[in-house]
Amino acid sequence: MSVPGSYQAAAGPSSMPTAPPSYEETVAVNSYFPMPPAPAPGPTTGLVTGPDGKGMNPPAYYTQPVPVPNANAIAVQTVYVQQPISFFDRPVQMCCPSCNKMIVTQLSYNAGALTWLSCGSLCLLGCIAGCCFIPFCVDALQDVDHYCPNCKALLGTYKRL
Repeated sequence: MSVPGSYQAAAGPSSMPTAPPSYEETVAVNSYFPMPPAPAPGPTTGLVTGPDGKGMNPPAYYTQPVPVPNANAIAVQTVYVQQPISFFDRPVQMCCPSCNKMIVTQLSYNAGALTWLSCGSLCLLGCIAGCCFIPFCVDALQDVDHYCPNCKALLGTYKRL
């Protein structure tokens, strides 16, 4: 007759009953630590006397081997950091982000806010006969666009106002 919850040995070729698993094996406590090797039999066991006078083995320290990087697989990546460029009313020497060539920018002048304010101011002062359009001919009063001479890409703009 079997009692529920009692331990019975598995029937097999050996009729010797086996012990149940230990608590650590059942719960898997400390299963991530490596198991120390069994001590080697010999005349010198290296026993150390503990505080209670009983002999005990010295503590074993284990280290995990560190993987060595493959010398053939070393990749070196060079990163170039380009500082932001401030555009003014003069050409700038720079590396074009479109074509990746060293260039000196080409300038193009366009009417901007300062040009129109100058034109309006001249109209208010009485220059209505056409003199009010003089700011559209003066590059120092217009906004500046910087272009790449190779790929014609717009690189930046300098606004006067």
